Amino acid sequence: MTAPDGRSPEGETAMGLRGRFVSVAAGWVTLVTAVLVAVPLTLRDRLPDPLAVHWGPSGGPDGSAPFTVALVAWTAVWLLIGAGACVSAAATGAARLRRRAGRMGLGALLGGGGLFFLAVQLATVSANLDAPDWRRAGSLSLAALLAPAGLALGGWLGALAARPGPDEVSRRGGTDADLLELRPGQRAVWVSSARNGWLLAIGASLAAVGTGLLVAAAFGAESAPWPTFVAAIVAGLLCVALSSVRVRIAQDGLQVSYGPLRLPRRHVPLVKLDSAWSEERFPREVGGWGVRGLPGAATIMLRGGECLVVRYASGGRLAISVDDAERGAALLNTLVMEGAR
Repeated sequence: MTAPDGRSPEGETAMGLRGRFVSVAAGWVTLVTAVLVAVPLTLRDRLPDPLAVHWGPSGGPDGSAPFTVALVAWTAVWLLIGAGACVSAAATGAARLRRRAGRMGLGALLGGGGLFFLAVQLATVSANLDAPDWRRAGSLSLAALLAPAGLALGGWLGALAARPGPDEVSRRGGTDADLLELRPGQRAVWVSSARNGWLLAIGASLAAVGTGLLVAAAFGAESAPWPTFVAAIVAGLLCVALSSVRVRIAQDGLQVSYGPLRLPRRHVPLVKLDSAWSEERFPREVGGWGVRGLPGAATIMLRGGECLVVRYASGGRLAISVDDAERGAALLNTLVMEGAR
């Protein structure tokens, strides 16, 4: 059935979805831009020129920039990110926005990026406020935590706001035609894995450098930035733990384990699974590398390409980038169907 102008109802819905998404995104970009410009200008008389814009390991300022340059840099970089996301949503058509992962990725970028830049500006302005000279600006202290917190919170809220709506996927595998034929009493197991060598190398390097600096600081300067070294170690261990993933499908359900030690490990029984299929996904579609998205719409992205997508009985989904995903999906569907008999 088509509308009088020849467009299908689905096409109208898709165009409306794109229009709403771009309108809300543009409004958010404008709001953040206005705050980035208004706050420094409002406090102009209480800020030194140039401003302290960089702090060293000791916590004191060690770099500056003219007020106008700092203001333009904050605003320009944010506009580049925000406008790029809006143009991407408008130019790539409605197909990407009708996929929940695509919408949530853009929403996370806009939300996380906006709060990150606002937090960076807030920390910088508060440290410079009422300082007679940039060299006498205050330390960032706890204000420095606002940036990563804003990035995480904004990304989560942005993805959450973009989640409602359709979720169209192009399935490849995981249909009834791809069910495996198992003999009565036959037990089958499917195991596959994926690894990101870059993530492993980065994680190991961070952990090693952080540990070395922490040990050196224990016998050195009293003003050493201990939290920075500890954060590097924690971040490195986290990268190592998430540098590989192993998926196992058997009669007892789905098991997903991470890292060289296969920890942490998650097990989902068959009764909580609905179906599975193979689908191609890439980092640009899900918001980057690693564990992306939210519970119920997450992707474990270690490499672009073939992914195993599992639908829970509750309606949520989990995508994992592993090899031979089509065969794994077929086995999972077979086991789920046999369990339902």
